[in-house]
Amino acid sequence: MIKLTLTGLGVAIGSLALSLGAGFASAAPDLGPAVNTTCSYPQLVSALKAQGPQASAAFEGSPVLQAGLMQFVASGPEQRQKIATEFVSAPAVAPYLPTIEAAFNTCNGF
Repeated sequence: MIKLTLTGLGVAIGSLALSLGAGFASAAPDLGPAVNTTCSYPQLVSALKAQGPQASAAFEGSPVLQAGLMQFVASGPEQRQKIATEFVSAPAVAPYLPTIEAAFNTCNGF
């Protein structure tokens, strides 16, 4: 099993964001939809894929991102809150936050 650290996940997502050319988020993200999600891993992956082919390809090509999302979904709300708070404070993650937020906001439709 892949041991995932927040730093490693942050670096991976930061790299993903740069490869996608995402813009920087201007406001603090709303962590509520992520922390309180009832979506399954497959629903979240589908929602991410719906954000576009670049996001989908980058996610599918990163075992670190896949493992991180699986770990996040398997955690309870308290652990999700901790992970999400640390995750969004990593500067490398900022450019990718709009895509992540959109996936969590729409995953129930998949």
